Amino acid sequence: MASRLQGFGSTVFAEMSALAARTQAINLGQGFPDIDGPVEIIDAAVQAMRAGRNQYAPGPGVPELRAAVADHQRRFYGLDVDPDSAVLVTTGATEAVAAALLALVDPGDEVIALEPYYDSYAACIAMVGGVRRPVTLRAPEFRLDPEALRAAVTRRTKVLLINTPHNPTGTVLDDGELQAVVDVACEHDLLVITDEVYEHLTFDGIRHRPLATYDGMRDRTLTISSAGKTFSFTGWKVGWAVGPAHLIRAVMTAKQFLTFTSGAPLQPAIAHALGLDDGYFVRLAAELQAKRDRLCAGLRDVGFAVFVPQGTYFVTTDIRPLGYADGVEFCLSLPKLCGVVAIPHQVFYDDLEAGKPLVRWAFCKRDDVLDEAVQRLGKLRS
Repeated sequence: MASRLQGFGSTVFAEMSALAARTQAINLGQGFPDIDGPVEIIDAAVQAMRAGRNQYAPGPGVPELRAAVADHQRRFYGLDVDPDSAVLVTTGATEAVAAALLALVDPGDEVIALEPYYDSYAACIAMVGGVRRPVTLRAPEFRLDPEALRAAVTRRTKVLLINTPHNPTGTVLDDGELQAVVDVACEHDLLVITDEVYEHLTFDGIRHRPLATYDGMRDRTLTISSAGKTFSFTGWKVGWAVGPAHLIRAVMTAKQFLTFTSGAPLQPAIAHALGLDDGYFVRLAAELQAKRDRLCAGLRDVGFAVFVPQGTYFVTTDIRPLGYADGVEFCLSLPKLCGVVAIPHQVFYDDLEAGKPLVRWAFCKRDDVLDEAVQRLGKLRS
């Protein structure tokens, strides 16, 4: 294996999902729903298949999906986007991040990422020969420290990789934090890649605001999102990148040599999905907020210290009140202890001590599954 990939191995999500299957444990680790999204979206995909849309789609994506993404950005955020030059369809948000880093980062360039970070960020930065510089969101609030962000910038910094709503902490960066990102990016002439896949999964009246809506950011920001989380079709792997034409051209140059294109009949189905009425998006957030509250209450009753998220699929807990100290050891033993799988935060950190006592749980599951998981976790109290 090439030296740049040494130490990565299988993703923690694959490992923990395999552990759940092997032990028949309830999987609150990997963030996928256990109920599919709206039937009408499936029907749209079937219709596209039967209409013969099963060969290669255009490299940038089918025209109706690029138009739907542009309409989505205008509808929800007031952003005027050219679907022909400013939208690129990708094989999920993960490919969009990888292609963006391949396109924009030279070996030795530094990429600042919010820590804890989604694990593909670290791998992709390593694959392109970049240098990762983390800025840590620390428990219990998991807020961005503007001074820490500013201190992380060096003469080699090229890109800020920002994720909000943030996985795994559930933090939604507020206006002050986003303005701090804007100030640093503009002052140092940095590019910004922003991962916004949880953009519609925010709670308690908190709204997500894209960085591209801030003054000075349109021409330096690549906005990434996907259909998987918003429509509960994580296996379809339909994502997109939106940005100024020069950045989209660069990302397309890399993307064409990765997958070129994918999901031809799924793309028109997601175009249909993006046009669903506002009620769908409101109901989605409300249903997930109820699940968040359900699992948070259960975890609190078990004895964990619970950090209530503002968005995403995930809630973070501190395991120390139950007498545990190491999240990796705890998660590896959890299936045998009580038949549940979760994800240790430590794998998302360079600062291992900061993440050591923290564990992430997914609440995008049926209520009966969440209740059964909490009941099983009750064995930890005895």
